[in-house]
Amino acid sequence: MADVVSVGTSAAATTTGGRTIGRLWREATSQSRTNPAYLIETDEGWRSVSWEEAARRVEDLAFGFLSLGVGKGDVVAIIGRTALEWTLVDFALALIGAVTAAIYPSSSGPECHYLLGHSEAVVAVVEGDDERARVEDNGGRNQLRHLLTFAELQQLEAKGRAYREESPDTLARAEAAVDEEDPFTYIYTSGTTGQPKACVIRHRNYSEMAAVIDRLDNFITADDVMLLWLPLAHNFGRLMHLAGPYVGFTIAFCPDPYRVGEVLPHVRPTVLPSAPRLYEKVHAAVKGQFDSATGMKRHLIDWALAVGYRTTRLRQRGEAIPATLAIRHRLADRLVYAKVKERLGGRLRFAISGAAPLAPEIGEFFHALDILILEGYGLTECTTACAVNRLDRFKFGTVGLALPGFELRIAEDGEILIRSQTVFAGYLKDEQATREVLDGEGWLHSGDVGELDEDGFLTITDRKKDILVTAGGKNVAPQNIENALKRIELVSHAVLVGDRRPHVVALLTLDEPEAQRWAARHGADDDVAALAHDERLRAELERSVGEINGKLARFEQIKRFAILPRDFSIDQEELTATMKLRRRVVEQHFADEISDLYR
Repeated sequence: MADVVSVGTSAAATTTGGRTIGRLWREATSQSRTNPAYLIETDEGWRSVSWEEAARRVEDLAFGFLSLGVGKGDVVAIIGRTALEWTLVDFALALIGAVTAAIYPSSSGPECHYLLGHSEAVVAVVEGDDERARVEDNGGRNQLRHLLTFAELQQLEAKGRAYREESPDTLARAEAAVDEEDPFTYIYTSGTTGQPKACVIRHRNYSEMAAVIDRLDNFITADDVMLLWLPLAHNFGRLMHLAGPYVGFTIAFCPDPYRVGEVLPHVRPTVLPSAPRLYEKVHAAVKGQFDSATGMKRHLIDWALAVGYRTTRLRQRGEAIPATLAIRHRLADRLVYAKVKERLGGRLRFAISGAAPLAPEIGEFFHALDILILEGYGLTECTTACAVNRLDRFKFGTVGLALPGFELRIAEDGEILIRSQTVFAGYLKDEQATREVLDGEGWLHSGDVGELDEDGFLTITDRKKDILVTAGGKNVAPQNIENALKRIELVSHAVLVGDRRPHVVALLTLDEPEAQRWAARHGADDDVAALAHDERLRAELERSVGEINGKLARFEQIKRFAILPRDFSIDQEELTATMKLRRRVVEQHFADEISDLYR
């Protein structure tokens, strides 16, 4: 019997009128808000952007696009990092009914060419000269009527102001013609196994997704400040940017994900959405410092962690914290936890993790330090999320409870099915692929395998397509085993290989800071490529892998592993922009190493 969880009333019953993103923006900017809408970094420091300034610029851009002949249904591509310009263009296009095609700034020239052609974009707005060259050098310019950089948007705004003088009613007419069933955006899947598919997300899909926040008590409020580095071409980052105006909180943009650690003390966010990689890095750094402590400092850390772990277990069970433990927890906070919190800005209420699985041990570790990371789950096809842990109800190792207005069902084969008002319209120009994921009853077939516990918490066990079937016919779910390998301090990434092969092997990359600390302790060369061949390090990893094997069925055990000379990277297209593994690309890039493991 399949498990079904249905929470709340139908989302359609919660709103009236046209659920468009243009309406969301108009309602947001018509309120008398005194907090900044956005924070941007300039050469002079951080600058606040008011709601009034943002509203004025969006309207100028909307008139500007209309002056270029862009109208309802026309597609405009945006290729750029997470920045104010991206969001202003997105809202301006929503007002006039144009469709945004979101393209990752890391996309290669041929990829940009394909996506521009597939979406039939008539205009492209790119971040700078590098992105412009990528479009022009690969034939993408041929089909475009206009190609603009972020720096040229001010000229478009000026053009819009002049056009408003000539035709002041044009924008109002364009807005009135936009319907909630119209496409708002095309979001391309990460393309881990071939050409990416474009998910057609309607206005009402994202409008309802943002409105879910109203039914999550104290989740994100208008008083919050969010640091946003997530790519806006990804559904997670896109929802956060749309939720900002809907709720009224301030968004601080960090275009470079590698500068998040540097920016955190300046922005001091209260909410931090991220892919797990950020938390994994902080966890490794903090744990490394803790492990290197000695004497009284080490005793203090061990005591504070013991207090934290006891407290988090009570909180997870929803039990009251005894008075004596609460006093110890406050003391531990002042002496130990606060120092770690400062790494994240010092005033974080909670963090959000999505886009890839977060190891439960990392969630518990942070919560033992009084930092709550709420893991959620969803996919582009359901407009971001369908489940998330709550501030007052959470279980580490799960992705939380079904969101209000969402139904979750576990099919007979373990696949997670989703039904809600946020389910997308289908894949652009691909009816067959759409029929494969959307059934006649409105259920979205996620392609993920999971379980619902007796309290309604959802656990993701693997991707259906990632299941390895060995030559002996045994099914091996790689995700949990890979997560166990990643919990080895020296390991950054792990990939299991074994589909249609006699046994399972693994590719491991080294965590550079941890590997260099190991090298310092053992008098070894701290170059990662050299450490990959260090027999002492290999022996240490063999012991750790052996411990993991001891907990696995015989057919799941890792018979051999290779230590790769470098980590996986976005530049090499082995990771998506949200640090999600491209398994097939990794296997192609390291085909020789895999062959050696099977000799």
